[in-house]
Amino acid sequence: MMKNILFLLATLFALPLTAQTDDGVAYFRQSDSQVADSVNVATDIVDSLATLTVDTLPFPQNICQRLDTLIAVSRLLQTSQLGLMVYDLTADSVIYCHNHRQTMRPASTEKLVTAIAAIDRLGGAYQLRTSLYYTGTIANRTLTGSLYCVGGMDPAFGHDDLKSFVESLQRLGVDTLRGDIVADCSMKDGDLLGEGWCWDDDNPVLSPLLISQKDNFVERFTQALRDEGIVLSLSPAAPATRLPANATLVCTRTHTIDQILSRMMKDSDNLYAESMFYQLAASGGTRPAKASHARQHIQKLIQKVGLQPGDYKIADGSGLSLYNYLTPELHVRLLRYAYRNANVLEHLLPSLPIAGEDGTLKNRMKGTAAAGNVRAKTGTVTCVSCLAGYCTAANGHDLCFAIMNQGVLRVSDGRAFQDRVCNSLCAPNGVKLSTLIAPPKPIAKPAPVKKSAKASKSAKKKASKSTKKAAKKRKR
Repeated sequence: MMKNILFLLATLFALPLTAQTDDGVAYFRQSDSQVADSVNVATDIVDSLATLTVDTLPFPQNICQRLDTLIAVSRLLQTSQLGLMVYDLTADSVIYCHNHRQTMRPASTEKLVTAIAAIDRLGGAYQLRTSLYYTGTIANRTLTGSLYCVGGMDPAFGHDDLKSFVESLQRLGVDTLRGDIVADCSMKDGDLLGEGWCWDDDNPVLSPLLISQKDNFVERFTQALRDEGIVLSLSPAAPATRLPANATLVCTRTHTIDQILSRMMKDSDNLYAESMFYQLAASGGTRPAKASHARQHIQKLIQKVGLQPGDYKIADGSGLSLYNYLTPELHVRLLRYAYRNANVLEHLLPSLPIAGEDGTLKNRMKGTAAAGNVRAKTGTVTCVSCLAGYCTAANGHDLCFAIMNQGVLRVSDGRAFQDRVCNSLCAPNGVKLSTLIAPPKPIAKPAPVKKSAKASKSAKKKASKSTKKAAKKRKR
């Protein structure tokens, strides 16, 4: 048995620790399935690894050692595919690669691409706007003309914003409207669904004029006016049209890019991501904005980070599309770009879920070195599970990583593998392999406080007395 263990370790660690790639970057370990394909790991060997430590090598070779072992012993990878890349941001060098240039479906880690591109292009001071204008005249508290609701595809526009529209109109002295309520949806094209979205999925509606994430703005606004006592004498339903040049502004409601990013990334909200995608599309001034315009800006960013846009497929901004194809390398290049540009990182980093604390990572990695450390975007669609983001190694080096699991029939298995990878990146030297390979033990809940027999009898007597008093009162 011991000979088998030694043979496994010799196979894992006899591979060269550095390699030179065609892009001239020095890699500490170029795995690319060599270990997983060459070693057939039996169950008893996995069990025996639990007694071994992984602190025999310095950083970053110890990270390579851990990840090689995880990949070698993973039963998940016998029936599914993995793309993995880890980058040392402090040392500005690649630590680990495994199928890092394989194109795979990103699911919601596509939102990382959208977020970084949007922050880089629009800036941190950018705001999403929804505005109310009027045309015509106001006389004797009556507006004779039209109200124009101009959509900017703000998914955060809600009840309070609509109330501000009504109050602003009242401050003009208007209590009667004779004319139209018009929706200006010219900000984007008429496509209400994204390219490659599944017909049976829970898809958001891509309307530029939204209230509470629904496409019923004019109806809600009309009802809100009536609820506040404004008399409406409306023409037959006016067709959606563009705002005329002579219109007068009544009110504008805005939400910051940070407000949108927080829900988009921490909660993985698809509508918020698509809204950001179309803000990017509209940033060039073209109306109506189209998905193809957003792709052009993302392609320019891909070129900026040193990769070829033609090697990837960008279909939407949220990752709902089955047509998206990215690589771990692209994720890492973009994360590195954001890290090196403070104006991007200061908006991206606070939006990412924190392991064991909030967002889509709230219940993951608890009780491990990764908890409170890893900040990363999750990605999940059927048979796809991905994770990409940042963490800090035990020696203080900042890392970024991308993990893409494909063909995973149980998404929970992919997440468990990703959690172990993250723990391997964050754990200090001297930990046992069992703590990296096995799932973390659940944090024990405090035992309920037991009441003494006397306290229990006293509580029963008090309850009995209060019941008797209540009964007397009812009789009275």
